[in-house]
Amino acid sequence: MESKNLWAPWRINYIQELTDDEPCDCFICHYLDRPGDDDKNLVLWRSEHGIVLLNHYPYNNGHLMVAPARHISDIDEADEAELAELIKLVREAKKALTMVLKPHGFNIGMNLGRCAGAGLPGHVHIHIVPRWDGDTSFMSVCSDTDVISQSMKELLDQLREVSIEHNLPGL
Repeated sequence: MESKNLWAPWRINYIQELTDDEPCDCFICHYLDRPGDDDKNLVLWRSEHGIVLLNHYPYNNGHLMVAPARHISDIDEADEAELAELIKLVREAKKALTMVLKPHGFNIGMNLGRCAGAGLPGHVHIHIVPRWDGDTSFMSVCSDTDVISQSMKELLDQLREVSIEHNLPGL
């Protein structure tokens, strides 16, 4: 069988970051504990009850994740303030992505539990994935490969710039 490899040398920094320090079962908590590393960890915003970051393994350009600051595994464990802030962060992140990337639509959702596709079942999070007409090109269909069309650092800078201009997240 033919190998399906995509050369992505920029990912080694992420892999080494999690293995060079003490073992970390939850990368979101790891990022929350290191506010000085927000650029390296691609953290867009922090708030009292949440964090917004670019997904290091995106399905599409602009794939963001919104998570509570508290380590909880299910939305049933979130209090009213956390729930309200998380949905506001989703709304504001969608606004920022719309201004920067001008997508045709969005997938917004959660995978609760490993069997539902959660890669990190211990820390609940919401995915925001911008979508464009025709974005499921032949690469994903024929070679099971996602094509990310922009540097994540460049996009993070653009999202931060539009956040400042428009007072986002504005909580």
